[in-house]
Amino acid sequence: MPRAVVITGPSGVGKGTLIRSLRERMPDLQLSVSATTRRPRTGETQDEDYHFMSPEEFEQHVAAGHFVEHADYAGARYGTLRAELETRSAGGAPVVLEIEVQGARQVRRTMPEAVQVFIAPPSVEALRARLVGRGTDAPEQIEARLRTAEQELAAQDEFAHVVVNDRLEDAVDELVEIVRATTAAG
Repeated sequence: MPRAVVITGPSGVGKGTLIRSLRERMPDLQLSVSATTRRPRTGETQDEDYHFMSPEEFEQHVAAGHFVEHADYAGARYGTLRAELETRSAGGAPVVLEIEVQGARQVRRTMPEAVQVFIAPPSVEALRARLVGRGTDAPEQIEARLRTAEQELAAQDEFAHVVVNDRLEDAVDELVEIVRATTAAG
């Protein structure tokens, strides 16, 4: 199995921003592209940001056992295709997975050697402000994401590594340290 680094945490906590900064500092890291049934947001590209699929296509992959993990989240389905990990790790570099807490738990069972990092907000209020500020979700979607976030925040003790994303540079420094120490990657 590939060396994997799972980055998880509530929606809006800044996982994507942290991963972009991590990859700028550690360019050999590969990023796993997740599959999803949600609609693309403005500017998102098929097979670059996500593998966008119909619910039927997603279910066919589930039935065939093609996912390392998959979860329902905020009204859509998300998953990591086994073939995606194999392709991304072909050069030997660690693969970063940006996934939800449900998926991280599944990866813990299927790939116990994977490094798991939980990204936490400095507060629930800060998380709400980030979700509202990004302007991509309707108010009812934001409330659903916040309800899910409260449950996810209660799970952070399950993770060996927790990074609080309060000041971006500090959080990136901490994430780089964790990845370097646990994957021997650069």
